[in-house]
Order: sequence, then C-alpha cells, then structure tokens
Amino acid sequence: MTRLKKSILFIHRWLGFISGLVVVIVSITGCIFCFQDEIQDAIHSYRKVEILQQPYLAPSVLKQKALKDDPKAVVNYIYYYGKDRPAAVLASKGQESLDYIYLNPYTGQVIHRENIQSNFFVVVEYIHLYLLLPPKIGSVVVGISVLIFLVLMITGIILWWPRRKSDCKRSFTIKWGSRWRRINYDLHNVLGFYATSIAIILAITGLSIAFDWVNKGIYNAANFGRKYPDEKIEPKSDTLPQIKAGQPIIDHALQVAQQQSPKAEMFLIYDPTAKADAVGVTAYAQSLHYYKSDEYNFDKFSGKLLKRLPHSRKSAGLKMNAMNYDIHVGQIWGLPGKILAFIVSLICASLPVTGFIVWLGKRKKSKKKVTIKDIAHRKTHARLATH
Repeated sequence: MTRLKKSILFIHRWLGFISGLVVVIVSITGCIFCFQDEIQDAIHSYRKVEILQQPYLAPSVLKQKALKDDPKAVVNYIYYYGKDRPAAVLASKGQESLDYIYLNPYTGQVIHRENIQSNFFVVVEYIHLYLLLPPKIGSVVVGISVLIFLVLMITGIILWWPRRKSDCKRSFTIKWGSRWRRINYDLHNVLGFYATSIAIILAITGLSIAFDWVNKGIYNAANFGRKYPDEKIEPKSDTLPQIKAGQPIIDHALQVAQQQSPKAEMFLIYDPTAKADAVGVTAYAQSLHYYKSDEYNFDKFSGKLLKRLPHSRKSAGLKMNAMNYDIHVGQIWGLPGKILAFIVSLICASLPVTGFIVWLGKRKKSKKKVTIKDIAHRKTHARLATH
C-alpha cells in the first residue's frame, strides 16, 4: 500500500470511529421510515375514507368541528390528503401538546385523534433527524456525522479502487465460500461500492434538511447562480384589517386553489396567527408526494390573491428543493425507488459494523505477528547465549 493510501486509510478509519454509531442509528431509522405511509395505511383504518360524489367541507367547518371539544387549542394547518383520504387539523396547545385530529372531509366526522409524539413513525423521524436530542443540538450532531459519512464514502472508493485489472473481479464480487472474515471484508468493500452513488444522494438530501446552507447551495447550483427574486418574496397581509363580509378567507383561499389547480390531489392550508402573515395554500399534484406543487398566498383580511407560483413557473433550484423529501425517501421513483432507498440505507447501517470488524481482525492479526516475532527473537538470543 502506498503512503498516500495509508494516509487515506488512517483518515477513513478514524472518521468511521467518530461517526459510526450515529450513521448506524440514522440509517436504520431511515430504513424504517421509507415505508411509513404503506405501513400506516395497512394498520390504521382511519387513513382511508369512502369517496363521496360531493365537494369537501370548507376548512372553517372542519376547524370548528375539530375544536368542538377543545376550543382553546390553536389551529394553523389544515390538510386535505386526497379524495379517498381523511382531512386533518393540526391543533396546538402551546408547549402542552400537538395533536392531529383526523376528520372525514365530506361529513366532518372526527375519526381519529392522535398526539403527534405518540405516533411511532414520528418518533422514528425525530430519532432520524435529531437523535431525540433538542432539535438545535441534534440536527448539528446528525448533520456533521452525515458530512463525515460523505467523506468516508469518497475515501472508501479510493481505497476500494483496484490497482490491477486482475483485481477487478475480486473488487466487484463477494466470495461467499470463503472464511467469515473474508466475507465480512467483502461485505464492507463490495456493498459499500455498490451503495455509494445512491448513498451520496441520500446524504446530500439529508444535509439539506439539517443545514440551510446546503439547501441554498442546491438552489444556487441548480440555477447556475441566476437570481429569482420573485421566488424569495414572502407576501404580507395589509397591517390595517379590512374585514371582508361573507365566507371565511381560508374557505375562499381553498376554492381559488382548487379552481386554478384542478388536477391537484392534496391541499395544505396555512391559517396564520400573526396579523401580517398571509393565508397560504399549497396544492400538491399527488397525494402524500411533495415534489410538484402550486403555491398561493392571500391577504388574510381581504382575501386578495397576493402571490401565485405554479410548479411550471418555478426555477430549477426551487424544484430541486421541493423534491428533496421525495428523493430522500426514494418515493420520487415510486415503489422501486423506496425499495432501493431501503436497501441502500440498510447497507449504510452495516458499513460501520463490518468496518469495525475488519479493523478488529487486523488489530488482532498485528498483535499475533508481533508476538511470534518476539518469540523467535528470544529463541535466537537464547542460542547465542549458550555458545
């Protein structure tokens, strides 16, 4: 091994020690979360409703029904997940609790109440994002570990790269008939190579969640540095309320969004608490997918449409940011994408383990060699002493 590769191996090994445990936890929770929608659909009946040939109930009506038993709660977000799915109201009581209240979007019947912290997959997500630490601390720990993991993948490829053509077959295949230490070595190297490209994509999309500068970097890179100031404008409502008679603004906002995005399957309504914040509606092209969306902002007092940004008019950078979640969980490529993300995450979870076993085996082997050498030296020294 050359001096350069020895230095790279040293870096690879110690960075692995530093980040290994976090990488294992983040990767395993990522595996579990990949299929959270499919698993929850299979075990929770409230995630499906019968389709009725009638329009959805207005968001103000759903909000009123959701808060019937708890009028002191504050609602900022209302979801319409799809024609065959429930609507949901996110009700907050300050620091006390955050509850999802699921309702039939056609009848307004409350079909399920759930504290967000009691949902298994929400807990898995919090472990994945923050390791159950305070978010500001946990996101930094996870983010730095993922950055280190990126370096590990690059240094790993350099170490894996075959020196001769005759080494290629060995570098691409696992020798299942060999001793277990050799199999473990191949699992670390060969699987690491096959997983690298997808693992780097998953890592970068994860980093954009942890670090705003990564998100901005993706945006600027996809736009080749070109500026789109209109995309950055946050519309504000008139600071002097001019209450418009008639239907509530959130109901009007949803109607406009439905008319202008008739093919959208899912809608998210933001009903702000702050006076200056505008009412927001996001219309998603596909239920439970977040890539293609049209965005609308309305004056919360007059109902005037302040901003409309359809998916077709978004810059490449904004589209890349919007598809971040769908890429990260693999669902942008459908079920095959989720399976691929699951397998790659599982391989990533195994790499620190197999790497540690490789290091442990070499350490024991090194000690064994030193011991044999010492014995031989002592025997030679004893013979010379007798003559």
